[in-house]
Amino acid sequence: MSPSRSCAPPVARLTRTQGALALAFVVSGIVHLVRPQVFEQIVPRRLPAPRTLVHVSGVAELACAVGLTYAPTRRLAGLASAALLVAVFPANIQMACSAHRAGGAGRRVITLARLPLQLPLIQAALRAGRPDAAA
Repeated sequence: MSPSRSCAPPVARLTRTQGALALAFVVSGIVHLVRPQVFEQIVPRRLPAPRTLVHVSGVAELACAVGLTYAPTRRLAGLASAALLVAVFPANIQMACSAHRAGGAGRRVITLARLPLQLPLIQAALRAGRPDAAA
């Protein structure tokens, strides 16, 4: 192999949206794996095996983060990130319902305000997956 050729993977510079989403998924994914009990209580009660679901979602978040940082997988990672955000929306609803029943006023406001913010996050994930994603 000639010295001018590189074995490095193709990495295109990240936009702010891609970088912010990747960072958010890394942080959240790590917390899901290290402190799953924090998230177990917001898994909708109808779903089985809350700890397993929390671990699976944590791994999915980490996979999305890695995918967003690697140019050849960025499109798929953007779609997967949007799908993940849709998939965890019921947990956000469960959190808001639980806060409404047992939380203080501040917690109620925060959990309710978070619900409509999911849509811009989904849109950002879809934008992040576009090859021509703007900063």
